[in-house]
Amino acid sequence: MSTPDLQLFSLANANGLKFSVTNFGARIVSLFVPDRNGKFDDVVLGYELLDDYVKHDSYYGAIIGRYANRIANGKFSLNGKDYLLTKNSGPNSLHGGPKGFHNVFWKIISQNDSSITLNYLSPDGEEGFPGNLNVKVTYTLSTHNELIIDYEATTDQETIVNLTHHSFFNLKGAGNGDVLDHELVINAEQFCPVNETLIPTGELKNVKGTPFDFLTQHKIGERINQPDEQLKFGNGYDHTYSLNNQVSCH
Repeated sequence: MSTPDLQLFSLANANGLKFSVTNFGARIVSLFVPDRNGKFDDVVLGYELLDDYVKHDSYYGAIIGRYANRIANGKFSLNGKDYLLTKNSGPNSLHGGPKGFHNVFWKIISQNDSSITLNYLSPDGEEGFPGNLNVKVTYTLSTHNELIIDYEATTDQETIVNLTHHSFFNLKGAGNGDVLDHELVINAEQFCPVNETLIPTGELKNVKGTPFDFLTQHKIGERINQPDEQLKFGNGYDHTYSLNNQVSCH
């Protein structure tokens, strides 16, 4: 079977925002947005050359699946049956394995000026996961300057699935230093501690009194070098937060 051609698609909204997507990994390779002064810059990290996304095993801008994050010891049980996965992060399976959704070619099934839908059919047994999983992802730039990502997946037998998007953002523009001075708020009173291989321990820990407290605005790098075991395990912040329930009154 021949390898599909590597393609790039560029889209924009009426306000001048624009982004580019490649069919390899359904990756966003650029996203140009304005700063407070109206100056446009690319705020997602990636490679200069499109071919480098194929040459290097990275997650820049990609759709992650079948299962985002780590599965302990590369195995899980479903309906009394054990499934063995490829281990690609120490003893664990990470982001669907080496041939996860970030490392496959997707089909373009629809496109207009500001929206594009991509499709991938993951066959039964791929990377050890059961069931044929048919996935669609749609990227849309709204007229309100939102980047909206819609996911849809169907399967012909019981399986596990956990999809996400993996862009790295620098709001100063790609290549313009690090993000340690970016100011962050996370509406979460608890986070999930991990062990030394970044598997959640199963507990929820209160953020109060820890470097993980972003209930009020803090710079990302303000406390990142504190002597904290969780920061050491994650080499910084690489943790799941439990977002607080919010009630909106209109």
